[in-house]
Amino acid sequence: MRGIMKAIAGKTIVSLRERPSSHMTLDDELLYGMVVEVLEETADAEEGERTPWMSVRTPYRYTGYCKKEDLILDESRVKAWEGGQLCVVMQRYADVLSEPRVQGVCMESVTRGGRLLAHREQDTGEKGWVCVELADGRRGYTKEKFLGSYYETQFTTDENAFRERLVEMARGYLGTQYRWGGKSTLGIDCSGLTSMCYMLCGVYIYRNAGYVDTFALHEIPMEEKKPGDLLYFPGHIAMYIGDDRYIHSTGRDGDDGVVINSLNPAHEDFREDLLRQLERVGSIFV
Repeated sequence: MRGIMKAIAGKTIVSLRERPSSHMTLDDELLYGMVVEVLEETADAEEGERTPWMSVRTPYRYTGYCKKEDLILDESRVKAWEGGQLCVVMQRYADVLSEPRVQGVCMESVTRGGRLLAHREQDTGEKGWVCVELADGRRGYTKEKFLGSYYETQFTTDENAFRERLVEMARGYLGTQYRWGGKSTLGIDCSGLTSMCYMLCGVYIYRNAGYVDTFALHEIPMEEKKPGDLLYFPGHIAMYIGDDRYIHSTGRDGDDGVVINSLNPAHEDFREDLLRQLERVGSIFV
């Protein structure tokens, strides 16, 4: 029996939509190097056979449609990709260059959360540079400090260290513009922010703002919230960072992206509207 077909996101950002049409609202994004399951090939809902699309499922069980041309469907490439030394771009935006020097030609640009294969055994001859492999098999170079570890599971069992890293990851998106369905440093929505922070720590949570207890999170009493726990509002989600404050991506005029607000009326960054609507707190810790 044929196994599950997989594909690699082969563009900086691959848009996922509810239906196979570029006119549909953005639902989610695949970042460069992410691997998805391929469910079926279909045609553009409006253009017919002219534009082939693929129905895909992400590791966090989210399904959507993307253009076939944005994926690398070669089974041997997928196998090599998943079996190699994957790393994650931690820089807000990093270029992969043709040479280990700033004058090299840009072969690909990757946002935070995108994945590359590292070939650290290859001597670049230049301090601070590392050889990396792109999803299509080409090799190039980027700065070693731009890369971080790729975690398939929770990176540590130390609760405090895990919580600190979650907050650190979230703060790294401060100032990023709000983008409905986005989850990169080019634009991110509320659940894109929280799910990416957890993903960078090796944990998959629900992609949307709603609470789904079949994932890693479970509800806890509001008074027990700690940094890294998630705050749920109707149609919105934020990460608690301590001192009554939380970080979130909001499209509210004047904020327009990732900002910090407070649950405490005594704080200058207090938002009364969200305090009134706070429904629950979710945590992966007991």
